[in-house]
Amino acid sequence: MSFIVRQIALKASGEEIVRTARVEGDTLTIGRDAACEIHLPDLAVDPRHARVRSSGGNTLTIESIANQPFEVNGRSTVRRELNLAAGAELGFGGYRLTLARDDASGLPEITVRRIEAVSESAEDRDLGTAYTLKGLLPGKRVSAWGFALLVLLSCLAWPVWSYMQFDHAKTRPAQFHGDELWSPGKLSQAHQQLGRDCQACHTQAFVAVRDNACLTCHTQDAHQHIADRPGQTAAQRLTLARGAPAGMAKFQRAVADAFNRPAGRCTDCHTEHEGSGPMPATQQRFCTDCHAAMKERLKDTKLADAGDFGTSHPVLQASLVSGFDGTTPRFTRTALGPAAREEGGLKFTHAQHLSATNGVAQMVRRRVGNFKASGALGCGDCHVADPSGTRFEPVRMETACQSCHSLTFDQIGGTFRTLRHGEPAMVVADLRAFYRSTGPARPASLGGLARRVPGDAARQSDARDYARAVHFYPARADQAIAAVFSPSGACGDCHQITRGGPAASAGFAVQPVAQSSRYFTKGWFTHDRHRQTPCAECHVGVTRSNDAREVLIPGLDGAGGCRTCHVGEGGAHIARVDHPVASTCAMCHDFHAAGGAPWAARKAETRRAPLAGADRRRVPAPAPAPRVAER
Repeated sequence: MSFIVRQIALKASGEEIVRTARVEGDTLTIGRDAACEIHLPDLAVDPRHARVRSSGGNTLTIESIANQPFEVNGRSTVRRELNLAAGAELGFGGYRLTLARDDASGLPEITVRRIEAVSESAEDRDLGTAYTLKGLLPGKRVSAWGFALLVLLSCLAWPVWSYMQFDHAKTRPAQFHGDELWSPGKLSQAHQQLGRDCQACHTQAFVAVRDNACLTCHTQDAHQHIADRPGQTAAQRLTLARGAPAGMAKFQRAVADAFNRPAGRCTDCHTEHEGSGPMPATQQRFCTDCHAAMKERLKDTKLADAGDFGTSHPVLQASLVSGFDGTTPRFTRTALGPAAREEGGLKFTHAQHLSATNGVAQMVRRRVGNFKASGALGCGDCHVADPSGTRFEPVRMETACQSCHSLTFDQIGGTFRTLRHGEPAMVVADLRAFYRSTGPARPASLGGLARRVPGDAARQSDARDYARAVHFYPARADQAIAAVFSPSGACGDCHQITRGGPAASAGFAVQPVAQSSRYFTKGWFTHDRHRQTPCAECHVGVTRSNDAREVLIPGLDGAGGCRTCHVGEGGAHIARVDHPVASTCAMCHDFHAAGGAPWAARKAETRRAPLAGADRRRVPAPAPAPRVAER
């Protein structure tokens, strides 16, 4: 058995909408419950009000489920048998149901039609009117225009009025101002002092911040990112390196230009109003948009293409001393690797000084003072970090070497006379003066003087050193000078000595010594952030190095290389990394680089002028062009 159910609704125009459904089964339910086969959403109808079932032939029986009455042909009842041939009209609240037989299928047909509500419980009256504020509020059109006017007054007129009323030559009082509604967020820590002085950056109303507003304060640490070339300005080269935008970027650029927001401003990278913490670091894409394929657009650039650090970064190059022009060191950028060498001018080996079994270690075991009791020198015994922790102080003869490589040649009472380090002419003069005068009771030759442990006063005053010197070297100035500058003498033991020097130095020349203060001139590295890492973990092979020219600085890959820890901004890497450190371009590069330390450590940086001769302890690397250093 089946039933045909037709639901009829009316449009606003009066046109009927008929929805027909076929219900299978011998019984169907009428009620307000949505699970009923005939759903009548009217409060005057019970959730399950009545049940219709076939009694066979042309007869249908309809009866109330909860003993609630309904109407049949205008009469109230709780049960009635109906003849389909005669038809019938049922009433449930505001609904009328017509029973008949479908002409096409011969099945019982029930047509449901909503008429005007006939009770106060009808849905349109209780739910549509009784529980709404429709009658108390203005219409939709009036409300829309009213809210639009309110937005214009509160978010445009009031801020503009607040801006125009303020005397921009004075500091704003500490209270809320209307134009603060336009602020997208709090200023960063670096600009907190400008919190009440919006006009310091926003110099013109409805004009985006321009670079001249930034350069008012940033006079020392801001400059052009790219140098001018003949026939091309810096702005033209920067635009050419960036390349023309395409796709959605082209559309965004057009919109920005239309609203007077030109490209290439400081605010493209330095985004503000993103919270009261530190200013967010520049994202990698701001760099790689140009540098990832720069050689294709800027043919004359000497920079290699650089993308994600973990996958597409060029080989690291260090500024190494390749020789000397007179006494001035000559620097050459060299790719780091096993073959990299630096002509620093010293005859020094790390393996000899870091050994735990040779003569150096034996001397340390007899140590007094502040050497370690382990019997071996460590990196920190000679290399001391500067106050900023970024670099290391230059290794000085007086503090790191002289305690073992003594320059003492005479003793007068309790006072020891030493030769002057770094001044070959004065060494010759002191020795000639010494041998011209009455010789000491126990002269000592510098060439055979034994190495001493720092602080060992007993050994420094040991008369056996002087007796040995008198036995091996006659008290003659020329012989003493030749012994000092010999390959195994006091000077030749550590320095490269050549003949043909000035007469004041008895014809000997000491090759200058240069210690680079900064190896990476295109980027920045700080030891302070790596202080928990053992030195030999990065400077691999230092304990086996027997060549003073070896550059023990790690490269990009390989043992101790940067990529053993550092991966790209998004974690991309090409080698196995146990403890990856996500690294953006800004970690090692900064747009506003200088020749000295990065901004955070620049106050602690002390510039040292290079010294002449063998006492050239530290020679700063040539100042790089304006580019990047770590924050």
